[in-house]
Amino acid sequence: MERLLDFNVPLDTGLLDQAVDEFFSGRSSPAVQEVLVKFQDHPDSWLRVDQILEKSQSNNTKIIALNILENAVKSRWKVLPAEHKEGIKKYIVDQIIKMSSNYDTLKAQSVFVRKLNLILVQVVKREWPQNWPSFIPDLVNSSKQSESLCANNMEILKLLSEEIFDYSKDEMTQADRKVVQVNLNAEFGLIFQLCQYVLSVSQDPALLSTTLSTLQRFLSWIPVGFIFETDLLELLAVKFLREPLFQNKALWCLADIGSLQGPELQQFAPKFYQLFNAVIQHVSVILPPNLNTVEIYAAGNAQTQAFFRHLANFLTGFLSSHLSMLENGPQDVVELIVPALRILLRISEIHESVIFKICLDFWFKFVSELYLSRNAGTPTDQSAMFMMGAGFNRPVAMNPKLQRYAPALSQLRIVLISRMAKPEEVLIVENEHGEIVKETLKDTDSIQLYMSMRHCLVYLTHLDPEDTQVIMLSKLNRQIDGSEWSWRNLNTLCWAIGSISGAMSEEMEKDFLVSVIKDLLGLCELKRGKEHKAVIASNIMYVVGQYPRFLRQHWRFLKTVVKKLFEFMHESYPGVQDMACDTFLKIAKRCRKKFVILQRSEMSPFIEEILQDLPEIIKDLQPSQIQCFYEAVGFVIGAETNAETRQRLVLSLMNMPNQSWTGIVAQANQRLESLWDPKTVASVKTILRTNAFVARSLGPGYMVQFGRIYLEMLNIYRAYSEFISAKVAQNPIEIHSSLVRGMRAVKSEILQLIQAFIESAQAADFDAIVANFLPPLLEPVLDDYSRAVPDARDATVLSLFATIIEKLGQKITEAVPRVLDSLFQPTIDMITTNFEDYPDHRIHFFSLLRAVNLTCFAAFFLISAEKFQMVMNSIAWSFKHLERNVADTGLNLLYELLQNVEKSEVVNDFYCAYMLSILQDVLAVLTDTFHKPGFKMHAQILAKLFGAVESGRITVPLWNAQGAGANQFSNNQQFIRHFVEDLLRKAFPQVTPAQISGFVQGLFQLHLDLTRFKEHLRDFLVQLKEFSADNADLFLEEQEQAKKAREEAMKAIPGMDYVPPSMRSGADEVRSFD
Repeated sequence: MERLLDFNVPLDTGLLDQAVDEFFSGRSSPAVQEVLVKFQDHPDSWLRVDQILEKSQSNNTKIIALNILENAVKSRWKVLPAEHKEGIKKYIVDQIIKMSSNYDTLKAQSVFVRKLNLILVQVVKREWPQNWPSFIPDLVNSSKQSESLCANNMEILKLLSEEIFDYSKDEMTQADRKVVQVNLNAEFGLIFQLCQYVLSVSQDPALLSTTLSTLQRFLSWIPVGFIFETDLLELLAVKFLREPLFQNKALWCLADIGSLQGPELQQFAPKFYQLFNAVIQHVSVILPPNLNTVEIYAAGNAQTQAFFRHLANFLTGFLSSHLSMLENGPQDVVELIVPALRILLRISEIHESVIFKICLDFWFKFVSELYLSRNAGTPTDQSAMFMMGAGFNRPVAMNPKLQRYAPALSQLRIVLISRMAKPEEVLIVENEHGEIVKETLKDTDSIQLYMSMRHCLVYLTHLDPEDTQVIMLSKLNRQIDGSEWSWRNLNTLCWAIGSISGAMSEEMEKDFLVSVIKDLLGLCELKRGKEHKAVIASNIMYVVGQYPRFLRQHWRFLKTVVKKLFEFMHESYPGVQDMACDTFLKIAKRCRKKFVILQRSEMSPFIEEILQDLPEIIKDLQPSQIQCFYEAVGFVIGAETNAETRQRLVLSLMNMPNQSWTGIVAQANQRLESLWDPKTVASVKTILRTNAFVARSLGPGYMVQFGRIYLEMLNIYRAYSEFISAKVAQNPIEIHSSLVRGMRAVKSEILQLIQAFIESAQAADFDAIVANFLPPLLEPVLDDYSRAVPDARDATVLSLFATIIEKLGQKITEAVPRVLDSLFQPTIDMITTNFEDYPDHRIHFFSLLRAVNLTCFAAFFLISAEKFQMVMNSIAWSFKHLERNVADTGLNLLYELLQNVEKSEVVNDFYCAYMLSILQDVLAVLTDTFHKPGFKMHAQILAKLFGAVESGRITVPLWNAQGAGANQFSNNQQFIRHFVEDLLRKAFPQVTPAQISGFVQGLFQLHLDLTRFKEHLRDFLVQLKEFSADNADLFLEEQEQAKKAREEAMKAIPGMDYVPPSMRSGADEVRSFD
């Protein structure tokens, strides 16, 4: 096999076939695999491609040969001699013509022809137009030789269009891409003539189908005159749309044409009218109103189903782009809009997710634009809108446009309500067997679909709240009378009812919700069977949880609802108790003040009654549900403004866990071994977790409870640490025993509780925390961490001290060296062995360093130079990590460190010590293929480094002024330019010195303009040929900014402020309802 690697002797094609066949059989040895890899990677392997294709008897070998040729074109084209380039071009073209000479050959060689087409397009991207100006005329002329060759040439043109206009952003520099796009546009006339000729004259179905597919790829970029000033529209909308064989591809083309946008298209309005009329008239014939589209789609073949997808794309694209044009057109055109909407509504009923999402995207745009146009010129302040009726109750009759679309909007409400997706809060679902079960996994697709449908329904409710209410209540009545009763129908209806919270006026919402809850409670009484009742109960809980505004304004109703939730907490059916607790938590967050004030006709605030009945309320709940309940009550007590009353309520809430805690501590004081009992360990863990939930929800008011148990917690922490150490010293395998795992869980709960307390602390308490709580914490926690075996070290220790440093800042600067001494080296030893072990320690360790840098930067001056060198090494190690969270934390840490250095007196010393290593490390991750998501931060860091050099902020030489050749540099700019160019030349020999020099010069010139700086980096990464696959991550920042802008605009609309539980911050949610 080694003979294959000797490129000084003729290739033994038979031996290569043998090696390849052996490899693909799965029986090959590592030696054979190694030979094949080396053969493909050899710089001269491409010279043997023609021989392999000519003599090989193995298709797999031929595919490998073509891959070698493709890689050579992609990575080495610019350094190949001109005669070799011409030879490759001629060889590829000759092979394609030979294999495409007739349909039989083309079909037999289809795999190879497709590969050769791809390689040819790669060559064209690099050679045309400068070095191959005749490519387009040659291709068009060769198409006249045979229909099979013409069909394949169409495939080549399609690939070329895709490469240049769809994928080239990631593979070509901006300048190269622009040149090729401009020239393809300029020469499109020849291509269009060929397409037009084929579509007009050819009778070959395969050629016609391929030409339509190719044409579709062109439509998004060709000059619009080719579309609207020729007979193309007539060919597509008349000849091919009416021919079943070509109907789908014609509709695909027409969908792209109908989606075109731009002011220059206004002159072609009559053409758009004709196109719209032709399609709607044709579709109305083949899909008459009495035809059930849902049944047709379900029973249809792939072609039928594709037709509905293309029709959905046409209607949504055309109406999204040109609705205003149609509305201002002739009366016969205006009269087609509503029939088109009716067709789209029928398609929206089809049970296929892709089609439904296509339709939903349009409906969202349609109703949002109706809402915004209706409110144009009215006050945007919400309260003013309520008073004027602009926000909720403006009659449809006031707006002619709304009046025209009212029937379609009403039908859309029915469609969305009947298909409403499940919100995240609902935990009780119907499985594929028709059984009601508790949901165990979150369906992220369903959550996203719910959000989109919810936004649509909110707009629809704003547009006509009366119609929305009538539809929902009539559907609810049909649930009660049984005519439409089913779990699914009730679920989707209630999910829709819950989704429009905030979209009606307060008075209308009150009447509506009272009616809904009354009917649901009646339905719960009416139905027999636990499953029925569980479904109804889940819907009652979901609906009431979505209307906090109503609950806050109607105390009696709120109290009734909460008591009903307490009843559900005794229901044993799976999921009901969970949902009852979650709903109570949601209501407690949003209505918390109502529980702590004395309401009219009440003897005491409701919280007093809840605390008095607490043992009875929670007696049937599981520990996790109890903790959810305690968290909810914590939010309520946190709303109490009187400090003395709040303390009393806290101690009353914690009375039961405190009694258990006191008993455990008393036993431990008498006999320490009582803490080793597994039941005691479990009890301690449960009590601590309950405290942590209360600490997070209660906030600063938790201090009274925290002070009561703090020192006892630390004693238990110390006792368990010593027990674990002794056990592991006797037998290392004890670290995995159930008892030790339980004790480690208790230690983790203690750390999390302390962290929750620190996170919620107020600035007024910081001095007390530093004086009273911090000193007792350091010894038991830090010493245990440094002494423990790696598997016994809890990552929460790192997270806790990151929180302490971040929260208390400069107040604890002097304590930071003590923290780093205990945590740094043990953690580094754990996480630098490989990139996989101890993932939590990795992220929390770098979060700790980031906290020190952000709030206690001066602490870095209190540690030794050796320790700081370790800090810098660990930062570099972090952003080279393949785990994105770790890498992102490391990059942010480095950038923030550079910002602090710039403002300090150590700028010269720092950059003298670390500038070169930082540059080298950041350029390394920038130019590999594993760290593309960090591109934004790579750019910011490099801009800052080059800015520091260019600005002259560094006033000492960055090179060794005493070393050999020191005199060749006159300033830091010259030295860094030389250093980076030399670094890149060695790393990327395939890039020319001129390219590298231009790149480095741009880094100096563009560092103040981050947008241009990033474009400059992207262009260089393309030139490296390392970023030829999916480079979407290089544009993440731009995508995130656009998304944020859309979300901010939505928040201004009443009812649009809902955030799924998994995406919301508890603190943010509470603040939003204060």
